[in-house]
Amino acid sequence: MEPVVAAQPAIGNVVCDLDGVVYLLGKPVPGAGGALTELDEAGYAVTFVTNNSTRSPVESAVRIAELTGYPAQEHQVVGSAEAAVTLLGGDTGPVFVMGGAGIRQAMAVAGVAETEDPGAAVAVIVGLDTALSYDRLRDAVLAIRGGARFIATNTDATYPTPDGLWPGAGAMVAAIQVASGIEPEVAGKPHQAIRSLIREHLRPGPVWVVGDRPETDLAMAKIEGWTSVLVLTGVVGHADEVADEHRPDLILRSLADLPEALQS
Repeated sequence: MEPVVAAQPAIGNVVCDLDGVVYLLGKPVPGAGGALTELDEAGYAVTFVTNNSTRSPVESAVRIAELTGYPAQEHQVVGSAEAAVTLLGGDTGPVFVMGGAGIRQAMAVAGVAETEDPGAAVAVIVGLDTALSYDRLRDAVLAIRGGARFIATNTDATYPTPDGLWPGAGAMVAAIQVASGIEPEVAGKPHQAIRSLIREHLRPGPVWVVGDRPETDLAMAKIEGWTSVLVLTGVVGHADEVADEHRPDLILRSLADLPEALQS
């Protein structure tokens, strides 16, 4: 009979953003895969938390593995799409979606129906929509003005890419907010819905939040009393761009420097 080997207990938690931290579009951040592997082998519990609602957790895990070589698993990924669905509170819809496949997949898992009829929608969930059209924007506004709840996966104004900052979900949310006159319920970082999902993934021990966006990643760490780590590979390129209210506990050039920083 083979001896039973106990799993190595986590010595801490690394909560890691994806876009701008692990990769930029289809390009990995240099050294990210090696750093993630080193952290994993050292006993840290690694959880990926993204405001990008265009992919499901399994799709994000596959993307991490393909781009960096680190064998991420579905259970390690927490997304704003899943957080947005929790805001429905068990309501099965129907919901009008302005966003990517990640939202629809999260709804399917939760048994929430989708509708294309703005008059039938009990809620509208808005995320990054790379196929945005005026007709879709119009229908989302009509649904909300007709009484549907307005739920945003996140309000990130921009999306980091190798070419610079592209419009993010927040730009689309803002357009609907202006046209409807209604403020959204926001699910993603730094808000409560996604923080609740993150806490379900944490093991005992300290928590380091690694991100590139001060108003989401760093703000979330501050709210929860976790240690914030800013990397300069995404939205922020220089430390002096960070407002005092979001000042991180640690600033690194990239995720590749994190294992050494945690050992010091």
